[in-house]
Amino acid sequence: MPRLSSVLLVDDDTTANFLHKMLIQRAGLTEYLLVAEDGAQALRTLADACQGPDKAQCPQLILLDLNMPVLNGIEFLQAYQHLPSTQRQGIVVLLLTSASVERDLDLLRGLPFNGVIEKPLTAAKLQQLLDQHFPA
Repeated sequence: MPRLSSVLLVDDDTTANFLHKMLIQRAGLTEYLLVAEDGAQALRTLADACQGPDKAQCPQLILLDLNMPVLNGIEFLQAYQHLPSTQRQGIVVLLLTSASVERDLDLLRGLPFNGVIEKPLTAAKLQQLLDQHFPA
């Protein structure tokens, strides 16, 4: 039985998305696995998935890359924080990045995210994030 109703991967790297999708699917983590290739597409995906009577596809977890075209991870978080709280309620946002977050700490301060995971996502990292943010 899936542990989470839905997960949203936000990354412009198609190879990383493919590998992360395979890992999440093999773990049987979720029924709905959504993918967006930039922050703007992620905001549209959230709007579609989290509004209306059936919110089964509204993600409980967002894995967000920082460096993307169109709308990067920081810009996504800046827009995300202005969404209605009912739309953000219960969503854990984790930065999944290969970039050093240290240089972006000032820009990230005060933005709504719950932690950082270094790429690539592994089964051990996935289990650790589940234990920390979604205890059984």
